[in-house]
Amino acid sequence: MRILLDTCDFLWFISGDAALPEESRRHVQEAASEVFLSVVSVWEIVVKHRLGKLPLPQPPEVYVPAQRALHRIASLSLEESAVKRLAGLPSIHRDPFDRMLVCQALDGGMRLASSDPVMRQYPVTLL
Repeated sequence: MRILLDTCDFLWFISGDAALPEESRRHVQEAASEVFLSVVSVWEIVVKHRLGKLPLPQPPEVYVPAQRALHRIASLSLEESAVKRLAGLPSIHRDPFDRMLVCQALDGGMRLASSDPVMRQYPVTLL
């Protein structure tokens, strides 16, 4: 299974936070799963950290890649084909980072691991 982690689910997974649903944790940890973190999420983490809204134990440019490597989570670049999907995506969610993650999951044929209930309104397969 190909899984794209949304930003919160990534942070909950790497910290062992109980807010991450057990089903998502189980699928992410399965050896057969290919798990990705989008550069869009990295961008969101950097922005929120700089604004003082997201404390981290290390600077995000050090912490995020180290955690990805530790948990065998691949980086997902942002492709033009995913960005073009925004034109047809309803603006249900106000967060532009989340809308882009939906587009990337659709573009890459991935399941989106997101605990955000608003994401259920999009035509994307969720965990």
